[in-house]
Amino acid sequence: MIATELQDILFGTPNPLRAKVNLGVLNPRAVNIVVHGHEPTLSEMVVLAAQDPELQRLARAKGADGINIAGICCTANEILMRHGIPVAGNFLHQELAVMTGAVDLMVVDVQCIMPALADLVRHLHTLLVTTSPKAKIPGAEHLEFAEEHALEVAKEIVRMGIENFSRRNGKIYIPKEAMDLIAGFTAESVFYFLGGRLRATYRPLNDAIIDGRLRGIAGIVGCNNPKITQDFAHVEMAKELIKNDVLVVTTGCAAIADAKAGLLRPEAAFDLAGKGLQEICEAVGIPPVLHLGSCIDNSRILIALANIVQEGGLGEDISEIPAAGAAPEWMSEKAVAIAFYFVASGVFTVLGNPFPIEASENLTRFLTEEVEKLVGGKFAFEPDPIKAAHLMLEHIERKRHALKLPAPMYA
Repeated sequence: MIATELQDILFGTPNPLRAKVNLGVLNPRAVNIVVHGHEPTLSEMVVLAAQDPELQRLARAKGADGINIAGICCTANEILMRHGIPVAGNFLHQELAVMTGAVDLMVVDVQCIMPALADLVRHLHTLLVTTSPKAKIPGAEHLEFAEEHALEVAKEIVRMGIENFSRRNGKIYIPKEAMDLIAGFTAESVFYFLGGRLRATYRPLNDAIIDGRLRGIAGIVGCNNPKITQDFAHVEMAKELIKNDVLVVTTGCAAIADAKAGLLRPEAAFDLAGKGLQEICEAVGIPPVLHLGSCIDNSRILIALANIVQEGGLGEDISEIPAAGAAPEWMSEKAVAIAFYFVASGVFTVLGNPFPIEASENLTRFLTEEVEKLVGGKFAFEPDPIKAAHLMLEHIERKRHALKLPAPMYA
């Protein structure tokens, strides 16, 4: 939460904007620089450096049409939601992007970087540049990023990519797939796109849940897991929830998965959402799945839930709201910490894979049953995304019943 607040102060609070996603955002005629990782200071500076007139002239002098920045993983979400920079893909796309032969430079910082990238780029012309003293990779170029020389380092990284453009070898193959999306929603922007500039309020959202047009809200977050077909669990869970009039909010690699599937377009409401959610999306002009940022921006979901409580009519605590969360493809240690953050905040949270705890009956029982009495939230483990979605729906219905809300309008 602190990191998200500080990033909004430094770089600006995102606002909804249009962009594109998938490998088709790479440009065969431009210098393609892909930013990958999690530290937004680096990616922000690379975006700024790429606009430098001198570097633009150098790119054209090398025969390129210009400089194309694209993102992978959560640093992609950072520059997407503030600048509309296209997203090449999520965690399991990082090697595929390089394998197109069109990436002239991939710059990485920390977290979710596959060390195998260094071996992969040896077979292509791509430069792999590491920037963090905590995450050096043998076989990669290292150019340390420091905040006090941020723009200078970023310009040098972009220059390296431009110089490497002329070294392209072999056939370039860029898949044509590229999907439109809307990103950049925040807990703050909900006030305005629901109530308008002159009457900023969460009231329409609360009323929609109270009168039953919306059953509730679900957060789907987390990584890609190599043990699961890429994006399958994220997308199928989201489809099942919106079909049942649940508004879905999403972050991180889950958000990119839904974007590639077209769920971050307003049109998706008419194709896939239930009638109640359709009415909300049509009236407000939003997609049925809202992109709230990178994986470290999960706190935006909790802030939105706190705002719902403050607006009134849906209980006195986050644990009383008809809401649930899920990380259907989680695989990293940070996901464990984030999941506990949500459960401790009162959110019922379904994980696609269990923590490595099931050998202990006592600990498993505590986390999936007893902990709810202490903090209001608890865990469930379910690998099937449809079954997991229905665990969330059952929880949402129990919360509606406890609040004495009417049955869903379009049940």
